[in-house]
Amino acid sequence: MRVLLALSLLALTGCPHEPAPQTPAPAPPPAQPIAAAPPIELVETPPTETMLDHPDVPNAADVWLAMIQGAKRSIDIEHFYISNAPGGKLEPVLAAIEEAASRGVRVRLLVDMKFYQRYPESVDRLASHKVIVRKMDLRARDGVQHAKYMVVDDSDAYVGSQNMDYRSLEHIQEIGARVRVPEVVAAFARVFEQDWAASGGEPNAEPTKTTPLQLPARVTLGGEEARILPTASPKDLLPAGVPWELPELLARIDGAERTLDLQVLTYRTKMRNGTPWTDLDDALRRAAKRGVRVRLLVADWSKREASLEGLRELARASGISIKFIVIPQSSSGFIPFARVAHAKYMVVDGKRAWIGTSNWEGDYFTVSRNVGLFIDGKTIAERLGRIFEDGFGSTYTEALDPDRKYEPPRIE
Repeated sequence: MRVLLALSLLALTGCPHEPAPQTPAPAPPPAQPIAAAPPIELVETPPTETMLDHPDVPNAADVWLAMIQGAKRSIDIEHFYISNAPGGKLEPVLAAIEEAASRGVRVRLLVDMKFYQRYPESVDRLASHKVIVRKMDLRARDGVQHAKYMVVDDSDAYVGSQNMDYRSLEHIQEIGARVRVPEVVAAFARVFEQDWAASGGEPNAEPTKTTPLQLPARVTLGGEEARILPTASPKDLLPAGVPWELPELLARIDGAERTLDLQVLTYRTKMRNGTPWTDLDDALRRAAKRGVRVRLLVADWSKREASLEGLRELARASGISIKFIVIPQSSSGFIPFARVAHAKYMVVDGKRAWIGTSNWEGDYFTVSRNVGLFIDGKTIAERLGRIFEDGFGSTYTEALDPDRKYEPPRIE
């Protein structure tokens, strides 16, 4: 009886020495390939409380932070000046620079001497956190170090209109580009090395390289070949292999066949000393004369007489349309040197583009340090063209009337 009971229990519970059949685990999903970083991508800053944001275009504050946090060996920053504010979007960037220096990344910072004297606090702060600082002094030639760019690990670069200023990351419309193209990054690295040496670099620093750069660099964008050309100004301060920006601008204007759209902060036909300078103005007039539709979008800071003089005359030319773009003041109140469109870019025929740090005044190309990028290819040009259309057709703009008297906006 006991034997029968035991056998019955075994039949119900199963043999303890035989594992119950297991359901096969589902096969893991195939690994998704990691998308390669694009060789070049547009970056913007939309002013807060405006409709000028483009969700598909990353913001400079995020891009700068990612580049700095990802640095492994070196960060070279050449900027006009640094101006921070508590709680602003620049603070995490400065903290990331300090953290990079503390973990052994070599960080070098080059700023303009004249503007360092106006904004010394953040530069001195970084210098106290293992950042090596130099100041570039171009006052003897009536110029400034006006470029705004960064090179990380000699493989990643950023160039754009953004100053290293909390306002440029929150309250000003800006355009830039992140570039991961070796020859292009190498060109900007050469500019930095030359300026670093001229500003009192280390005695044992390596000399600026003179081997030829393969420019323009050729990359694949949107399934087509695009050409990217880094440039700099002024002509007499160019390192070997880096072309001067002005002739490249003139060549693209003179090559325009259908359309030419340009946005800049200011536009002048005289140098700061009052002598005429019409190189770019003449090129735009030539383009309009041969039937190219020319449109300019300039900031309301150009309502000052120094800029208005040339703009009024240009607006009278057939085939040229000029609008002011006016960024409304912040709901928090007036912010000095802010709430303005500061972007500097051009789109030609929807297939060629320029992004730079120069306002369209002669001094920026002939006496001051600036840098720029030329991109020949539809992918960037078409996207930049849509950004221009969003601005030019927005409620923030007003057509320039050459016969109207304008009141300059409050700037400071």
